[in-house]
Amino acid sequence: MLHCRKFWGVAVDARNGKAYPLREDRLVLPPDRMHGMCAASRKPSTMTENEQHDPRFREIPRERVSERVAQELMGLIAAGTLAPGERLPGERSLAEMMNVSRVSVRAALQELKAQGFIVAVQGGGTRVSRGAHESDSPLMRLVRADTRNYHDLAELRAHIETWAARRAAVRATDEQIAEIARTCEAMADPNAAPETQNAQDYAFHLAVAKASHSAVYMHLMEMMGDILERTIAYTRSALCASEDERNQLIAEHRRIVNAIRNRDPDAAEHAMTRHLQHVVASYDAVDGVATETAPAETVRAVGSAG
Repeated sequence: MLHCRKFWGVAVDARNGKAYPLREDRLVLPPDRMHGMCAASRKPSTMTENEQHDPRFREIPRERVSERVAQELMGLIAAGTLAPGERLPGERSLAEMMNVSRVSVRAALQELKAQGFIVAVQGGGTRVSRGAHESDSPLMRLVRADTRNYHDLAELRAHIETWAARRAAVRATDEQIAEIARTCEAMADPNAAPETQNAQDYAFHLAVAKASHSAVYMHLMEMMGDILERTIAYTRSALCASEDERNQLIAEHRRIVNAIRNRDPDAAEHAMTRHLQHVVASYDAVDGVATETAPAETVRAVGSAG
């Protein structure tokens, strides 16, 4: 057995004082030293000849430390513990918290970057990928091409967001409910600029998504983030421009908040359904005007909204 101590990327053999390099927390020994270790540590097999050739069992490959780090981080992303867009701690902090070397952390991050799960942040660091959350994504170009596609997106939201509201009423933490309520009241602030109200409206729906505790749904919302923000801006400015319409929108959001706060999944689903049906009905009311009178101007206005 090799008795050694680690010093700045090398291991020093306590018996002879020789230093050997470390790679990925593993010793790199010369062939003669490695052969002696292998021979000394090898134990005679106790298996019968039949057991040694049993095809039902196979050798389990040893994992590198960096692979275990990557698996751990991937598990956090898949579970939603690391949210889309969330910035990861630095290499040094991760290495200390996970009790591994920075070399292992760096290799794990490179692997996750190559797979598209995390991206580099300008100025240093990494964050969880938001997928297609880009202003010029194919989905964004599709919606900009024809405002009637906003109507289709509203109908899709009427199906999936009601499911999320129902789950949030059951699974949301007290802190998440408080965040949903906070975004609702920030959206309702009459002194806030329209852009701020639009941003808080989007933050409200994203908070409900997080409270649903579904990593898949949360990533889906983040992937559609830019288009949802613009959809909400278009809804509030073009479809609900009057004060009565805006007050109705606020009342609908507050009913959703109250249902989730009361842990009533049926009421939460119903409140979200009524809200999004109102949005779809608003599109239906103006669909002909938006597509027949001035399609080019409307498309340009939607493309620059938000």
